[in-house]
Amino acid sequence: MNYRMYDLIEKKKHGQALTEDEIREMITAYTAGEIPDYQISAFLMAVWFQGMTDEETAALTLAMADSGDQLDLSVIPGTKLDKHSTGGIGDKTTLVVTPVLAALGVYTAKMSGRGLGFTGGTVDKLESIPGLRSELTEEEFLRIVQEVGFVDAAQTKDLAPADKLLYALRDVTATVDSIPLIASSIMSKKLAAGADKIVLDVKCGSGAFMRDKDSAKALADQMIRIGTLTGRQVVAVLSDMNEPLGYAVGNTLEVQEAVEVLKGGGESRLLQLCTALAVEMLQLSDRARATREEAEAAVREVIASGAALDRLKRFVTATGGDASALDRTKSDAAYCETFTAAKEGYLTCRDAAEVGLISTSLGAGRNKKGDSIDFEAGILFRKKPGEHVTAGEVIAELYTERQEVIPQAKRRLEAVYAISAEKPEERPVIYEILR
Repeated sequence: MNYRMYDLIEKKKHGQALTEDEIREMITAYTAGEIPDYQISAFLMAVWFQGMTDEETAALTLAMADSGDQLDLSVIPGTKLDKHSTGGIGDKTTLVVTPVLAALGVYTAKMSGRGLGFTGGTVDKLESIPGLRSELTEEEFLRIVQEVGFVDAAQTKDLAPADKLLYALRDVTATVDSIPLIASSIMSKKLAAGADKIVLDVKCGSGAFMRDKDSAKALADQMIRIGTLTGRQVVAVLSDMNEPLGYAVGNTLEVQEAVEVLKGGGESRLLQLCTALAVEMLQLSDRARATREEAEAAVREVIASGAALDRLKRFVTATGGDASALDRTKSDAAYCETFTAAKEGYLTCRDAAEVGLISTSLGAGRNKKGDSIDFEAGILFRKKPGEHVTAGEVIAELYTERQEVIPQAKRRLEAVYAISAEKPEERPVIYEILR
């Protein structure tokens, strides 16, 4: 390494910008084990306080993307698209959007993550389908996307390894909530995965990492600028996460709700967001329609015809899964108990993140890496915020294999869901689209 790590820490500590060479050498050396964690930890904290310029953030993103394998998607015809969500409660949009695009002739090659903490992971939802393999070889990955039109798999260990190392440190050094570090982490994986164009679903609210719209917009702007500086076109959709998305929270339950949307049903806010994301991706592709109205009509058509659901079934089969499992309409959990309204009024969700944590306590998520998941566990809401309830009416059903956790889960839900005499103001599901 041509630079002393001590000097790079000192430079960033005083708010000076690092050069592209300095950043690249630092990431290369750290990935090779030549820089100790304590020095990188000091550097991350300096970034947290001082921030990074757009050029620094782009250089960090590219260095992390180049730290391991990169997928070559050139064998796939047309525009190659990717989608990323910054994480939320009940977010099963990928399970709807990618089959829709495949039915429209648009190729989506996507790598997803697992859930941790209060947010769910697409890979866990997919693995709730019996037999489905999410860990694919590169050859399988490319074959399936060509045959089916989309692929969604677990991230390989050799894709952007520097990001994995840096995130592990950020997680234990209180430096997760830094916009340059979040943006470079997300975008490095997207660049390494080989997509031409990327649509980002940036969540904001009590159930998101960005709690307010201004922070979410700042993150979205940063990722769009990274895309510009690295030659990728990026669109960001700012969406609400002050309540769970849809009715279902939990792996099998969310797959079933995604299938319901692909059959032409589903909760209105979920359908609205899925449609908007699909339209943005379609309009970035070589299959773009003349107007957004025509694009939306095309999205609705492949749902109504069953073509999109057929693509999801083909994907499940191609990955070794049992496509007939998509016909299931309920959880097979050992215990199901209802959570009911204590009085009459209008329902309000105070903290969406807490709903995710309650679902985790039922077995649907992990408290730490390595924990096993109960795919059948979760929460199925029968009433949504803003709806009127009467005393004793069922608000939600709780599913779990562990009966002993249900009383505490109900008490926590009572603290989250308030019932008031006045109807709360309705929030839009989409705040803004940044192109």
